This record gives sequence, C-alpha cells and structure tokens, in this order.
Amino acid sequence: MKNFEVAPIVERYGQTVSASHLREYAGEIGMSYQTLTKKLEQYKVQRGLWQLSVAEQLEQTFNAPAAVTVRENMDLIPQKDTNFVPFGNFADIKKIIQSGIFYPTFITGLSGNGKTFSVEQACAQLKRELIRVNITIETDEDDLIGGFRLVDGSTVWHNGPVIEALERGAVLLLDEIDLASNKILCLQSILEGSGVFLKKIGKFVKPAPGFTVIATANTKGKGSDDGRFIGTNVLNEAFLERFPVTFEQSYPSAKIESAILKKVSESLECYDADFVERLVSWGEIIRKTFFDGGVDEIISTRRLVHVIRAYSIFGKRMKAIEVCVNRFDDETKQSFLELYAKIDATVTTNETADAE
Repeated sequence: MKNFEVAPIVERYGQTVSASHLREYAGEIGMSYQTLTKKLEQYKVQRGLWQLSVAEQLEQTFNAPAAVTVRENMDLIPQKDTNFVPFGNFADIKKIIQSGIFYPTFITGLSGNGKTFSVEQACAQLKRELIRVNITIETDEDDLIGGFRLVDGSTVWHNGPVIEALERGAVLLLDEIDLASNKILCLQSILEGSGVFLKKIGKFVKPAPGFTVIATANTKGKGSDDGRFIGTNVLNEAFLERFPVTFEQSYPSAKIESAILKKVSESLECYDADFVERLVSWGEIIRKTFFDGGVDEIISTRRLVHVIRAYSIFGKRMKAIEVCVNRFDDETKQSFLELYAKIDATVTTNETADAE
C-alpha cells in the first residue's frame, strides 16, 4: 500500500479527491473502486473524501542522483559569437544582467534587429547562465513551471525552465512573449521576485541570487494592428506592469550594419567591401520607404546577413539577393530587385535577367 503512486491522481484532481474522482480513475487504470480505495485507506479523512499527499513520495525524485547530476553539469552559458557587434540597447541590457539585481526587462522591436542575440551575447560576455524559452500560443504552466513525467514506469516531477532558472540564478529569456495566451499568467509571482509555490508537490522555490527575467517581443503586448505580426496577442495589463522597464530596439545605423556584414563576410571568406556598402544602402532605402508607407515589407539586418551567406555560396550578388527576397510577394520582390540594380552599377545585365 505504501508504494502505491498517488502522484498521478493529485496531478489530475488535486490533493482533495472525492469518491466520483476515484471511481473515474479506477475505471481508467483497470482497477476496481474497492481495491483503489483500500490502497488509499491511509489518506481517507471522512466518508467519500480523501486528502492525498505526495510530498513524501516525491522527495526521492528531487534527490535522485542521476537527474540532479545531469542538470548541475549542464553548461548554460552561451558561446561568444565573434561576429557580434554591440549596438542599440546592448550596454543597458548588459548592465542590468551584470548588476545581479532582479529587474524584469521588456525589449520590443521589429523582427531581425538583434533583440534576442544581444541578450545571449551579454550573458556570454558576463559568463552568466541563460535559459531561453520560445513562447507560443500553446505554452502553458506545465511547459514553464514543470510537471509529472513517466520515467522508467514511475511518475516523477521534472522542473520546467522557469524553475531551473530560479534555482540556478540564471537569466530567464522569454522569447516572443507577445505570442503567449493568458496561460502565461502563471508567472505573475515570479515576475514580482517572490518565487513560486509548486502546488503539485507542496514545495516553495525561492529565486537564487542573480535570477532575472528578460522578455522580447515584436509588439508592446498590445497586439499587431497592421497584421504584420499575426498571432501576437494583447497581454494582460497586470502582467505587463510587472516589467519595470521597456527598451525599444531599432535597426542599427549604417556604420554598425556595415561592421556586422563585414565580420560575417570575413568569417565566410567572401568579404567584398563594395557589396557590403551597397547592401547597407539598399536596406536603408527600403526601410525609409517602409516607414513612409511606400512598401509593406522591410529588409532586416538578419536578412542582409542571409544575403551575405547566400553570396558566399553562389558567388553572385543578384543571385544571393534574389533567393533571399523570394519570400515576399512577386510585386515586392521585383521592386526590391530593381532597386538594387539601380544602386549597383556593377551588376551585369545578364545577372539581373537571371535573377528576375
């Protein structure tokens, strides 16, 4: 009787269960109701009511040598990227992480402008552990906090990434937070810096020194009116209020962007100073036109890096640009190709025709 697993019952119904709960559960596991209630006799508090406790059973799970050893030996410090060029809010983000103060930070900006990359590289430079969670509409408490898992026939508790970050004093990066549903509200107490009570196992987890939360988003948590970032949601106002600061990330200046493309090109052994200069000018013109309402698409810094990588493979400027703008509709793609052809007089007629 003592070894009977009550954790699955608690996970499903909570610690207080009724006769109807047990009848349902018994039927699902192929056990008679009488046998099940006999196994739970020690937990019965009155007729038709049982108060289950899994703390004793799960104590061994948290102290299991194999699981703990693996987690402690994981290296969660990001690797330094030699192509990284600091810009924008990087210095401020780095200061927040370096301070060791719990200070939830929200970073918003258009796609492909280095929001996530800057956080990763700040942690790499400071040798701080980083746990990144990519948020989707399906992300829920089980994904973030953790839950019971079936391991070798036994039900054991596994920490989610949030609990891992709390216990390790790591930086928790919630990437694309504006894709989340209201299930993200399970992080309310954590964003207040007060830790979290794991109700399923009766354990309170305090944040270790250095723990903090950084969230990135394409919007400010108010949804996307123009439809560019479909799938983004309006986040709960109380949730957003728990982020004391918000940084607005813009695309880098032409000088910084040139430095980024130069480093990437050199790492791929395809550096062409003239091509880099023209690509940066091309991107700048398109962005200005976009913000003026002239086009519906934009060329991000990330896409310019994609062009450089394509150039290192194909060896032709227009070919590299073409394969990287094929994702846009035909009209936009054609206008982007024509614009570059006007900027770069070195592009041959044949090459332009091939690209088109």
